Amino acid sequence: MAATTPPKVLVLFEHEGVFVHSSTDDGDDQDLLISGFLRVLDKDGESVIEYKPLEDSVDPSNMLCACKDSSSVVEWTQFPTDRSHHTVDPQQSCETEWDMVNTVSFKRKPHANGEGTSHHTHEKNRWAFSFTTADLRTVTLKTEGWTHLVFCLKDDTTLSAIHFHQGGSQEFMDCLRRCVHLTESPRDKTTYLVSSHNKALSQSFENLLDDTNYGLVQKLKKDPYTATLGGFSKVTNYIFDAFRAPELEQRDRPEEEVADILGEIIPGLEISQLEEPGFEVITRVDLGSRPEVQRGDPLTLEEWLKYQDQEGRVRKVPQLKERIFKGGLCHVVRREAWKFLLGYYPWNSTSEERKGLQRRKTDEYFRMKLQWKSVSEEQERRNSRLRDYKSLIEKDVNRTDRTNKFYEGLENPGLILLHDILMTYCMYDFDLGYVQGMSDLLSPILFVMENEVDAFWCFVNFMDEMHENFEEKMQGMRTQLVQLSALLRLLDLAFWNYLEAQDSGYLYFCFRWLLIRFKRELHFQDVLRLWEVMWTGLPCQNFHLLVCCAILDSEKQKIMDRHYGFNEILKHINELSMKLDIEEILHKSEAICLQIKNCKDLPSSVSEILGLKVACVKPTLELSDYGILTPPLHTSGELLVSNGHGQLSETSSNGYKVAFIS
Repeated sequence: MAATTPPKVLVLFEHEGVFVHSSTDDGDDQDLLISGFLRVLDKDGESVIEYKPLEDSVDPSNMLCACKDSSSVVEWTQFPTDRSHHTVDPQQSCETEWDMVNTVSFKRKPHANGEGTSHHTHEKNRWAFSFTTADLRTVTLKTEGWTHLVFCLKDDTTLSAIHFHQGGSQEFMDCLRRCVHLTESPRDKTTYLVSSHNKALSQSFENLLDDTNYGLVQKLKKDPYTATLGGFSKVTNYIFDAFRAPELEQRDRPEEEVADILGEIIPGLEISQLEEPGFEVITRVDLGSRPEVQRGDPLTLEEWLKYQDQEGRVRKVPQLKERIFKGGLCHVVRREAWKFLLGYYPWNSTSEERKGLQRRKTDEYFRMKLQWKSVSEEQERRNSRLRDYKSLIEKDVNRTDRTNKFYEGLENPGLILLHDILMTYCMYDFDLGYVQGMSDLLSPILFVMENEVDAFWCFVNFMDEMHENFEEKMQGMRTQLVQLSALLRLLDLAFWNYLEAQDSGYLYFCFRWLLIRFKRELHFQDVLRLWEVMWTGLPCQNFHLLVCCAILDSEKQKIMDRHYGFNEILKHINELSMKLDIEEILHKSEAICLQIKNCKDLPSSVSEILGLKVACVKPTLELSDYGILTPPLHTSGELLVSNGHGQLSETSSNGYKVAFIS
């Protein structure tokens, strides 16, 4: 019988001189102060925290005293002839009266009936503990003369406090932050909530373009969210072999198990389409024929100026948005028009009002930029989150769109601006901070604006829309994948059934498309065109999901005719990158939208996804193709009208009470 391979254990952190105060009563029971060592271990990719008492909890040759600041520890070392001590500069102590007090002395309690040794060892061992970081719920950190920690597990077990008489608490917390994500409790600033971030969204969006398959899979196993964002669509047909456990190398894993594996390694994305609240099972629906659509040329500068009055207000906004949706924008118009499309400038603002707004926003931006610019090296050393953000940003900036002339070469000013805007965004939204992939969203905006302040505020508004994609719970991604699956079932039940039979019904291969809005799937100029079209809010909400459907509609025949399985589908979708025709995609996406709108028996779940609810009590309003209302004669009542972003605004009208979301 083959011997079992012992798990690989890597020591991430180890510190002695950590104590358990087993009694708070005053008296002579000083031996109840248990000394031990605290470790953080990596056991086959799983982080484990363990505390073990020393064999002899008192080492008379190593006594100490501690101040309120753990850096002011005075360590006494006994030598054969004399005792000397090493002290830390007392100026480093925040309260020097603690420096030379609280010397810990020990006195052993006599043991009766010759039971001392074994009983004492048994008593100490009961203070030992070991648990994985996945089982940890909170960490409470307090300083009372020295720092002590209390761990609370997810099963509501609260472990004994451990006291750092010899410092080391900060190093332990830094190590813990590398294993899990810690957030300050809103109720108690000394308590940190623990969530397993798998180096999750707070840190990771690895670029796996040049990674070997082995490296990819190891990252999937060890750091699933990282690998999923950056390289999931790059999984090749070696994926099944790579996911085999080492001890099962001689046994093939059935293909039907792979989807379950992927569901397990991507936390938060365990999707059950049939059980998802608010989505009914969609059976075959007669959608009718797909209409022909026509697109136009990009909006020119002359046309753009015609939509503004003498004071600079933009007029006929619905018609302008429809014009942009149909043809996009000439590049010369983008710098100004994107500020409106992204909500930086209000549509009804005058030129003078926009100048004032820009002055205020410039002042606000540089105040935030100064916050991180003025952080000293000493401060940065004590701020692990800021260090992590800075490191990730520097790493990402150096590989973002480097083939674009705006960002190519060394010491490129575009790269400096990209770095500074992302660092300032960390000050703007420190809870989210920087997540790998956000540089992909900023790069086109900065390219168009060519201005640090304008690019920042446009990016802020874009991130308001994309925020849930980068949050640790991944709710935004989960919701979009569920919605996309529902749309695909409606549009082509046979194709969806085929994908489901190949364990691909969850559409994980669309993950990167949704996460950064096709940024890595299209040529740079095509990304600009797609984004400005989507920012109009037309022809429906969640139009980007129909873009996904259009791409899949173009590829379905090849996938089905060639009998692609799970890994072949992943490989095929990955290889579409930089081969997609943006105009063809926009044509088909718009046609699909109109086809769905014309369906008489549209499932309510699809109506909600696309925002197509229309409920009329009186004669129907005159509508353009994309939800622009032409009111009838007025009497009394109220009208709820779409503002182009799936939200309702209220106006007065006559004889009608209408709810319409475009």
